[in-house]
This record gives sequence, structure tokens and C-alpha cells, in this order.
Amino acid sequence: MIAEIEKFIEIQNNIDQILKNSPFKMSYIIEKSGIKKPTFFKKLKEKRFTPEELLIISKTIEMKEWRSETKEEIMESLKRSEEDFKEGRVHDYQEVMEAARKRLEKYRNENTIL
Repeated sequence: MIAEIEKFIEIQNNIDQILKNSPFKMSYIIEKSGIKKPTFFKKLKEKRFTPEELLIISKTIEMKEWRSETKEEIMESLKRSEEDFKEGRVHDYQEVMEAARKRLEKYRNENTIL
């Protein structure tokens, strides 16, 4: 438990640099955090975000790791895609968009400050 608390303190103390090095614009991070802009900058200056606020900020700026696929893996994936298409294992555009909209809505609901 000590290591987790030390990591939290480190993040809290370095949050300004973490945000500065983030690929996202500050306005986007502020919007996603749900904190009013003046309050956000005051908390940033004083390094006094709550653990819950830091969690939301972290989820906003965290880059997802994409694995580096080899040429063979990409070719195999394309082959499977072609087989799916030939076998009729496809989805209608409207179905895909509706599923994406539902996933996005669920994500937004799970990541809002109450």
C-alpha cells in the first residue's frame, strides 16, 4: 500500500509536467475533467487535485498501447477478413454505427464526475 500512496504523491506533485507532456490540449483535458476552468488552473497551480479528479484526468490522457504487428500478422488478418466477407459474416453500416454510439455513450456515462 505504501508504494501506491508514494506513486499518488508523485503524480500529484508532477501533474503540471504530466499534463504539459500530454499530447492533448489543456482545454480538452479540462472539459473531460468536469472541473471549471478557473478551479482547474487553481488546483493545477496548488497541485491539489482529489484522487477521483486525478483518476479522471489520467483516463483522459492515458495513451492506449497499440501492439506492433508484423507483415505476416497483418496479411493473416486481411485473409480472415476476406473469408468473413465471402462467408457473409459482415455487419450493416447502420448496425456498426449504432453499436459504436452505444459504446461511446456507455463510456461517457462511466467516466463522468457525479
